[in-house]
Amino acid sequence: MAENAPDVFAPARLGPINLRNRLIKAATFEGRTPQALVSDDLVEFHRRMAAGGVGMTTVAYCAVAPEGRTQRRQIWMRPEAVAGLRRLAEAAHAEGAAVSAQIGHAGPVANPASNRLPALGPSRRFNPLGMTATRAATPDDIARIVRAHADAARLAAESGFDAVEIHFGHNYLVSAFLSPRLNRRDDGYGGSLAGRARMAREIARAVRDAVGGRIAILAKLNMDDGVRGGLVPEESLQVAAWLEEDGGLDAIELTAGSSLLNPMYLFRGEAPVKEFAAVFPQPQRLGVRLLGGRLLREYPYREAYLLDQARAFRAALRTPLVLLGGITGITGMELAMREGFEFAAMGRALLMDPDLPNRVREDRSVVSGCTHCNRCMPTTYRRTHCVLVE
Repeated sequence: MAENAPDVFAPARLGPINLRNRLIKAATFEGRTPQALVSDDLVEFHRRMAAGGVGMTTVAYCAVAPEGRTQRRQIWMRPEAVAGLRRLAEAAHAEGAAVSAQIGHAGPVANPASNRLPALGPSRRFNPLGMTATRAATPDDIARIVRAHADAARLAAESGFDAVEIHFGHNYLVSAFLSPRLNRRDDGYGGSLAGRARMAREIARAVRDAVGGRIAILAKLNMDDGVRGGLVPEESLQVAAWLEEDGGLDAIELTAGSSLLNPMYLFRGEAPVKEFAAVFPQPQRLGVRLLGGRLLREYPYREAYLLDQARAFRAALRTPLVLLGGITGITGMELAMREGFEFAAMGRALLMDPDLPNRVREDRSVVSGCTHCNRCMPTTYRRTHCVLVE
């Protein structure tokens, strides 16, 4: 543990930018972009997060290509998005916070029926969302998607954003390439860990080449997929070491779980099967109620629940790291600092109370009222919010 841990509310440097403190609003899909563009509702959502006291708020999710959305109401990065992104950045800056865009490609997590485009993956696989097969990405697809990440980062910088967070987690496309379970390729993007990590490294380098030192670059990296045959911490640590060696990143946010196969491995706490079922029409609703427990497994919640896995990354890497998972008050915030993490990320607690950072800074006995019921998760299909307060 760090003997002289920094104050979580003191200013901090993240690559080329300064943050007013070390708290980051984690990327949680907002469900507030009905036209796949920034809306007034989305601007207000992030303005409130900024006004509440975080050092940086993260816009999720900004797909780099139309087929890279999990569903068609998500933003995808194109010139038409610039005006709205600029309004959002200006609103966050006016409240004193930096703003980051989470950029990525959903890959096999995409809903092809919603997008009306085929879902891509490292290998062919049945996609229950579209009742079709996920198409194996060709070398041309991979080259196009690498370029699209660079273009998306450049567009974020031109829109006044301070940072981008590249999504390398949750079995989205890059994470799926990293997974030995999902990646059955026999070309240069499959097989060995070096092959499976090739796309992540190419994207990180392309993004750095595109924006230079104008904005900060983070990556959200799975430490563990939480599924049999998936990416495990030992492999992920080697990927992180390669990314560090390449020099393209200013920080890594450590995450876990699979949106495709085991989402609750990230979220922990109660599994809202009944609430998820309610957002679907019949007969899908009945299917989710009957079978949802197999996908939405329950894991016990505790403060800073990803810390045990994250310690190995902190011990091995020089790159600044963001600790995510179960940080809801000063106890978790200060623990992250003592353990040597440069930043702490918060998600569900800020959905319930965007003002939590300001309230904790003024009174360190304040604790979040978040019960980790996870009933906010199904609201992403309509408009993400905490069901206990809205």
